[in-house]
Amino acid sequence: MTELNPALVEDAYPLQAHLGFVMTGWAKGYSRFELPLEPFLMNRYGIPHGGVHAMLLDTVMGFSGSYTGDPADKQMAMTLSMTVNYLGQAQGDRLIGEGRVTGGGRKTFFAEGKITDTTGTTIATATGVFRIRGR
Repeated sequence: MTELNPALVEDAYPLQAHLGFVMTGWAKGYSRFELPLEPFLMNRYGIPHGGVHAMLLDTVMGFSGSYTGDPADKQMAMTLSMTVNYLGQAQGDRLIGEGRVTGGGRKTFFAEGKITDTTGTTIATATGVFRIRGR
């Protein structure tokens, strides 16, 4: 895991804040967010809704390609394509999402994401293509 430099943390945007996403790691080509499991995130089966997994994966992959090292120089990423694989059910008390850049160029990058729970179980994986914006 890459240590988080508190000086580089961005404020959560409204949806992240509402759901409870917490950034716990961010560096060039990498990001990590954690999400405490709350009752409002669960589906009818009592497990986290698949859309929650998809949002967390989209977030970690997008942030993995958006690091600049300078909070005043924000780089944005727009999702062009994303594939999610649901592999297991969360047993712990939070989801841990990690994203890594796997390739790309000047304006487009490819990333992979993985969600585990606090027991270490892999819950979901994803791959995505992102367009760099805002620079």
